[in-house]
Amino acid sequence: MNSIEIGNVKLKSFPLILAPMEDVSDPPFRALCKSFGCDLLYTEFISVEGLIRDATKSVQKLDIYDEERPIGVQIFGAEYSSMMKASEIVERAAPEILDINYGCPVQKVVCKMAGAGILKDIPKMISLTEAVVKSTKLPVTVKTRLGWDENSIYIEEVAERLQDVGIKALSIHARTRAQMYKGHSDWEWIRKVKENPRIKIPIFGNGDIDSPEKALEYKNLYKVDGIMIGRASIGNPWIFREIKHFFNTGVKLDPPTIEERVEAASIHLLNSIKWKGEKLGVLEMRRHYTNYFKSYPGIKDFRTLLVTESNPSVLFEILERIKAEINNNVLDTVE
Repeated sequence: MNSIEIGNVKLKSFPLILAPMEDVSDPPFRALCKSFGCDLLYTEFISVEGLIRDATKSVQKLDIYDEERPIGVQIFGAEYSSMMKASEIVERAAPEILDINYGCPVQKVVCKMAGAGILKDIPKMISLTEAVVKSTKLPVTVKTRLGWDENSIYIEEVAERLQDVGIKALSIHARTRAQMYKGHSDWEWIRKVKENPRIKIPIFGNGDIDSPEKALEYKNLYKVDGIMIGRASIGNPWIFREIKHFFNTGVKLDPPTIEERVEAASIHLLNSIKWKGEKLGVLEMRRHYTNYFKSYPGIKDFRTLLVTESNPSVLFEILERIKAEINNNVLDTVE
């Protein structure tokens, strides 16, 4: 089958893509997703204002490791000069792709007319994109939503106009900003974009893909060029492996064992400490434990220990105890 091309970046046919997620898709998590079959990774979104001010948190999000490639850096902002300066900074970090976030629905971003806020001003969205395209040698991609609300869904026109100013791929979250992350995603709009004979760039679908069965169904039904997976990968980096196996065999893999869950959580913790240092690495890992072990209702006491302990050696010991006690049927089995 034909490969997918994003500028000079070549991907296997029908790539699985990790969505950019704030406080989730950092290097330790991205590495896990890559190891389980993710084809293209995106960073957390990065404030262009933070980048041009050399803010530590923003700059650190530019950290890229060879095992993650190909990777895209995602930026958000609303000012032309800031977006163009940030594009130059991103280019020096040498990712394969530069992505613009026009989809984030949170108020603190939207109120600045960034993220999904720009969906209220489509002409500015197009001209801002064109300015970024002209300011970098990297292939530029965009992630956006269907529109601001159900009365302003212009995604068909927007896709054409973004392609015309030079973007190399478009990822569409099939909800409006008004929906936030609630309600049903409407992929029919993505199908309309994909079926437009003027559209030549890859179109990736995003929203509600949480199982291999749904991934295959949406692949066949909506004819997208690939799927972007976000929330369903949190605590479940195996989803990429499971989807690919189901595509190839029609057979659904068994859920990851407790050994696999403990191993992934341990690797995640280790790499988090290596990346952020002991104190921050331990703290930032705490948000992930519930997701890794949410299928085990008897795990509550262990989760409490994991989110209160600060000594890495003790944390690794707790993880090993979880594995031993579940295998000895001390804790409840998977629901």
